[in-house]
Amino acid sequence: MARAFIFVLDSFGIGGAADAEKYGDAGADTFGHIAEACAKGKADREGLRSGPLAVPNMAALGLGRAARTATGFTFPEAAANEGTFHGAAQEVSSGKDTPSGHWEIAALPVRFDWGYFPDTIPTFPASLTEAMIREGKVPGILANRHASGTGVIEEFGEEHIRTGMPICYTSVDSVLQIAAHEEHFGLERLYEFCKVVRRLVDPLNIGRVIARPFVGETAATFSRTPNRRDFSVPPPEYTLLDRLTERGSQVLAVGKIGDIFAHRGVSEVRKAAGNMAMFDKALTAIDDAGDGDLVFANFVDFDTEFGHRRDVAGYAAALEAFDKRIPEALAKLQPGDLFILTADHGNDPTWRGTDHTRERIPVIGIAPGLKGGDIGLRPTFADIGETVAEHLGLAPGRHGTSFLAELGGHA
Repeated sequence: MARAFIFVLDSFGIGGAADAEKYGDAGADTFGHIAEACAKGKADREGLRSGPLAVPNMAALGLGRAARTATGFTFPEAAANEGTFHGAAQEVSSGKDTPSGHWEIAALPVRFDWGYFPDTIPTFPASLTEAMIREGKVPGILANRHASGTGVIEEFGEEHIRTGMPICYTSVDSVLQIAAHEEHFGLERLYEFCKVVRRLVDPLNIGRVIARPFVGETAATFSRTPNRRDFSVPPPEYTLLDRLTERGSQVLAVGKIGDIFAHRGVSEVRKAAGNMAMFDKALTAIDDAGDGDLVFANFVDFDTEFGHRRDVAGYAAALEAFDKRIPEALAKLQPGDLFILTADHGNDPTWRGTDHTRERIPVIGIAPGLKGGDIGLRPTFADIGETVAEHLGLAPGRHGTSFLAELGGHA
């Protein structure tokens, strides 16, 4: 049996991107800086965590070796078990956003430039704002600027409830985010409004329109719900997911994977609120996967809850909680399986600002029955997708090079 599992720790970069300076991120290192903060006691939080970063299961899969490949950073290493492999990958796609990272993992680098909104107030062109109001049938919009997701809801949430105006904002990513109250505005109405906006921003080449529903009645009680939905541009070419489903294999998408790929090449979507609930969904997907199938899972909390909020202690605790669950996934693997832990970009919680950071990513995992070993620094994330493609019996694609032979051949 040949099955494949890609688990993406959203934003868990390991530094060292060759072009980081171009993005203002020279020196950013999500993993390295979290580990250093923990070692110095700067990530201790009463009732949450303390001491050095404890991720023994990822260390056993080669996380420390991957970090050394990416940046030379030294992290305590564990003896490599048979079939484990480790390396790092450099992104070639334009930007440091979620779609670019995931599409490149799925063997389709993004060679074009996304559209972005300027860091001005207002940020959206007047013609777009007018069309959003007119075609979306809303009395107006609030915010209309660059903002953090939680802060903008605290600032404008009560006015939104009073007026019915959705809260519309952006960031340095190619995105237009829309926050609205699930009950006062309505969840389905929010989704429909996002569909209208998705169509309106297509000519601007904006990567995602994101619905950000929330509940609560005051700034002190507002909280976002798990009913987020991303309305993404479809990939311009076939991805690994398309190639698999066209053949008749299943692609089981856990978390926001379906949204990222505009639900193309996805057989089934499984969502939940929070990393731990998402891990539960991923485990059942492993159980349900058959010969030739792929489970593609995204664990978004690292990014949204801790990276963007620059919460070093929270990020460290989330990594430690995730690490404790890894043996549950490994226990379900069979000879012929391929299990990969990776990331889509960085989001260094010690860095300036609140946005993603351009970094290399870890490529670590295990292939029961194979030799494993050091896969080195891969020149593109697409090598992950092409490795999975070869493992699952697909013909080579146009982008990336499989490292399966370096693991000992076909499973």
